[in-house]
Amino acid sequence: QVQLVESGGGLVQAGGSLRLSCVASGGTFRRYTMGWFRQAPGQEREFVAATSYAGGTYYSDSLWGRFTTSRDNAKSTVYLQMNNLKPEDTAVYYCASGRIDYSRSHLGYEYWGQGTQATVSL
Repeated sequence: QVQLVESGGGLVQAGGSLRLSCVASGGTFRRYTMGWFRQAPGQEREFVAATSYAGGTYYSDSLWGRFTTSRDNAKSTVYLQMNNLKPEDTAVYYCASGRIDYSRSHLGYEYWGQGTQATVSL
């Protein structure tokens, strides 16, 4: 059983940055693909980014260039750096893990964190 705990959310003004972290425990972290998703009120869960167990990184086309994901296998941690934030980035951000090559669908991931709220004000 893998446990995921996100942190780093908060309130930031438009144009600002946030760095989210997700610490994993209970599994062999390096063997998992780690994904980031977000969900705004009334909307479906949306793929943000992923870093595969092989080291590849993948991004939502609409977010590429502003968001960057990375992982530190020694710390069992995955990060999401979010720059030039916009009010429409306001959402609960979730990290997820799965024994998969890579997926943009939330259905591909087996374990989920509780989420961290990021709010971007004008």
